[in-house]
Order: sequence, then structure tokens, then C-alpha cells
Amino acid sequence: MGFADLLDEVGGFGRFQMIHVALLSIPGLLMASQNLLNNFTAGVPEHHCRIPNITAALNESTAALLRAFIPLDSSRTPSKCTRYTDAQWHLITDKPSHTNATELQTEACAEGWTYDKTEFISSIVSEWDLVCTLRSLKQMSQTIYMGGVLTGAIIFGGLSDRFGRKVMLIWSYFQLAVLGTFTALSPSYVVYCIFRFLTGMSVSGVILNAVSLKVEWIPTKARTLVGTISSFFFTFGQMILAGVAYSLKDWRKIHVAICLPFFIFFFYSWWYSESARWLVLNGRSEEALKHLHRVAKINGKPEMTEKITLEVLESHMQKEVQSSKSIHTVFDLLKTPTMRKISMCLMVVWFSTSFAYYGLAMDLQKFGVNIYLMQIIFGAVDFPAKLVALLMLSFLGRRITQGTCLLMSASVIFANIFVPKDMQITRTALAVLGKGFTSASFTCIYLFTGELYPTVIRQTGMGFVSTMARIGSMAAPAVLILEEILPALPSIIYGGSAVLAGFIAFLLPETLDIPLPDTIEDVEEKGEKKSRRLKEETQSESLALRDIKQSEGNKSSGLHPLSDTPVQLK
Repeated sequence: MGFADLLDEVGGFGRFQMIHVALLSIPGLLMASQNLLNNFTAGVPEHHCRIPNITAALNESTAALLRAFIPLDSSRTPSKCTRYTDAQWHLITDKPSHTNATELQTEACAEGWTYDKTEFISSIVSEWDLVCTLRSLKQMSQTIYMGGVLTGAIIFGGLSDRFGRKVMLIWSYFQLAVLGTFTALSPSYVVYCIFRFLTGMSVSGVILNAVSLKVEWIPTKARTLVGTISSFFFTFGQMILAGVAYSLKDWRKIHVAICLPFFIFFFYSWWYSESARWLVLNGRSEEALKHLHRVAKINGKPEMTEKITLEVLESHMQKEVQSSKSIHTVFDLLKTPTMRKISMCLMVVWFSTSFAYYGLAMDLQKFGVNIYLMQIIFGAVDFPAKLVALLMLSFLGRRITQGTCLLMSASVIFANIFVPKDMQITRTALAVLGKGFTSASFTCIYLFTGELYPTVIRQTGMGFVSTMARIGSMAAPAVLILEEILPALPSIIYGGSAVLAGFIAFLLPETLDIPLPDTIEDVEEKGEKKSRRLKEETQSESLALRDIKQSEGNKSSGLHPLSDTPVQLK
């Protein structure tokens, strides 16, 4: 725990930490765009079967001509997937027809489709005709992207514990910039999905390493504030996405717009300081000392460069250095009792938070509101939600905040089941409220996880439990298919998962104002102390209860409470 003292000596949360956190947080403005991009690049415009030689001449004043070629579906709107085999000109007239339109022969869209370009000039749906029999490929592209995020969480988590946070973060910026930009040049759907998968991997690398670099360079008391402020960048990024998508409305241009800035992040990321904690624990104490001296100078504490020597640094972290000599793997997260309990609980919380979040956020067109406006509303609700989360994290602690946010999101999701579909504004308002609670839950879980896992295996742990979040984000779109069986079934599943995770969150240990653990032994020691304390309290309560019962028994038998001699009654 000595490294926390060294941070205080070199300035605590000083100028270096402010610049460091700001530079690490700025890319978060575009991370939301990566995760929610499918709402716009895979948006489904209004469409109908292409009519050769006639559709091109149609305009708003002659749109009625479509009646001769496109049948109406059950909701009395033009069918999206069929057309009449022969033109039915008589359907245009106002005079009643002796022919029943439902009996006329129809066929699939053999000539392709015509798309309305009001809401989207171009999307991957209109580019590769991902409609009708191919409509499942729209959600498949998002599932593949989330599969890349999942793979990246597994790979980059272990690599950053081995090669360092800074190196892997720089590489992740570069990979995202290059592959994300090349995605705009995709000539086919298959190539597009490959690029999205690889981009998703780099997104995990950016998120995981940025979180660790922040947590490992800031004092204990500043972690809550930094974690919440950092999440505001992600929130504001959702609103930026709406603006970028509305101004461009072309999926290729949108990809370039949100990926090209990562070249800038790549170039300035060389300024970052590698985690001194990680350097010491990997036998590179001299490099760690240089970084500490650099931090001291930037924070206006140059005199500390003489006081903090290699011997001082190593003496402060002697216990951690000895522990780090053993190689840690993902299995170490489950070997010991306390680490196993933490990991199992976090897996459920991460899965449910992501599952509910993307279940609400990834299908904006279903709300019947302008999709760009809906994205802004979904982003704006995060500001008050995260401010409330900040207050709760600071005063109530991580555990209560995490559990409460999940249970509240579940209650809102369940409430929406009983709201009639024609009350669209009410349903949308409840969905926005649920989105706010799940966003607050995400804010808490990133901070909570970084504080629960020790330095020697923090990135591996972050990668391990966040894989469950990626599985949740992959499963969320698939659950929507169950609407065909029972309309309320997806909401029941989303809400039920959040309830389960909410109660499980209360089983995690509190980390408010507690220094970061550096070794697995630190975590287990805290767990054992808590177990002993609970055991002693239980034994004390049992003894007190036994004494009370014995006293009551003595009174009923006429014995003095402190002796076996019968009380002489006068």
C-alpha cells in the first residue's frame, strides 16, 4: 500500500494528473460512436420493391402510382418485400374495384429495392440490400463487432499485464485509426464485418488500458471524481454521434469521421507515463523512478526528486515486488476464496449491465421518434444519471450504488411492460429513464472493478469480467427476436437479469476510500479480516442470545439469574 503514499508526496492529484486524465478521456468522445454506430450505419430506410422504368420517375405528387405495383400489408402500408406480378392500374382510381387486392398474384423483389433517402442517404442496409430475407444480417454486423470487442478484452487484458498499459494503448489507438478508416472502403458485407471485428478488438484495448492508466496514477480519494468525469466524455460522445450522423447521413463518411481522429490520439499518446506500479512489479524500478520524478516536476515538487530514491521506492513496495515474481494468469482470479467470490459476482454484474444497456440503446427506430433526436435524448439523460451516481459513489459507497442502479433499471423495464403501445411518449420516457440507470451502473462498475482487483492482475481481471459485458451486448439484439413469441418477453429477460445482478452486487466488498490492493495476498487478507469480524460478531450475538434465554429460564424456574439457589419469596 506504500505507493499511495508516494503519490501524495509527488503532488497527489496535481497538474500532471489533470493533464493525464484529460488526454486519456478525450478519445472517450468517440468511443460511444464506435459502440452505437450500428444505429446509423445500419439504419433501415423506408423501402419497397424497385419498379423498372417507372420508379425512377415517381415523385411525391405521383407516389400514388405505387398502388399499381406494390400491395398493402396488414397495417395498410406498402409492402417492403413483395410486388404485384402484373401492374394493377385499376387500383389507382377512386372507384371501387371488383377485384379483391388480396387475391392478386405477388412476387418477391426480383429487381431489388428502392430506398427513401430522407433519413439515411446511404447505409449498409441500402448498400447491400440487407432487408426482407437478409434483414437478420443487419443485427449480425453488430454481433460480429461485439465479438471483436469480446476477443479484444481477452487478448489485450493479458497482453497489457505482460507488456505494459502504455504500449498496448498506443497500439490500440493505431489499430482503431487504421482499420476503422479502412472500414469505409469495404467493397462487400463480408469485408465490412471483418474490419468491424478487428476494430472492436482495438476498442477493448483502448478502454481497458485507459482505465488502468487513470486508476494507477491518481490518489485514492480522487478515483470517484475522475471515474465519473471520464464517463461524461462517453456520454457527450453519444450526442456528438447524433450530430455527425445527421450532418453526413452516409455510412462511409460517418466511419471516416469517427475513426480518423484516432491518428491524433495515437501521436499524442507518446506523452503518457507508463504505470509506475506496473513497472516496479515487473522489475523495472529504475524506469518507474524516472516517471515518478517526472510527475514530481510537473506537479511543482522538484525537491522530491532527491528524496525519492530507488531504495525508497523499492522499500515502499517490497511486499508487492516479492509477490509479483510469480506469473499470474486468469486462473488466479478463481483460485483463492475472496478473489473467486469477487470474480463470480463481477461476471454477473458486468453481463447484466451491458445486456440491459444495449437492449435499450441499440434499436432506436422502434420508438417511432426521429432517430437522431432519440440519440441526443439517450445521451443527455446520462448527465443527471451520472451526477446522481457521483453523489452516491462518494457518500453511499460503490456497493450500494451498483446494486441500487441495477434494481432501479429493472423496475423501469418491468414498468414499461404494462404501458400500452399507443402511449408512445410514456414508453419512450421510461426507456430513457432505464437507459440512465444502466449508464450509471456502467460508470460504477468500471471504477468498482479497477478498485477490487490488485495491480499484479488488474488488467487480466478487467479483461476477464468485461468479456461477460461483451457477451451481454452480443446477446441483447438476439433476445429481441423473442418478441414474435411474446411481445413482453425481451423486457422480462432484460429486467430479470438486472434484478439478479442487483442483489449479487451487494455481496461485493466496499472499496470507498480504501487504497488500491497491489497483490492477491492483499485482497485475501482483507477478505479474511472481514470473515473473522463477521464470525466474532455472530458469536457475540449468539452468546448474548443464550444469556438472555438462560436468564428468562431462571426466572421462570424461580432461580436467581446468577446462581442456582432458589429465590426466597416472601
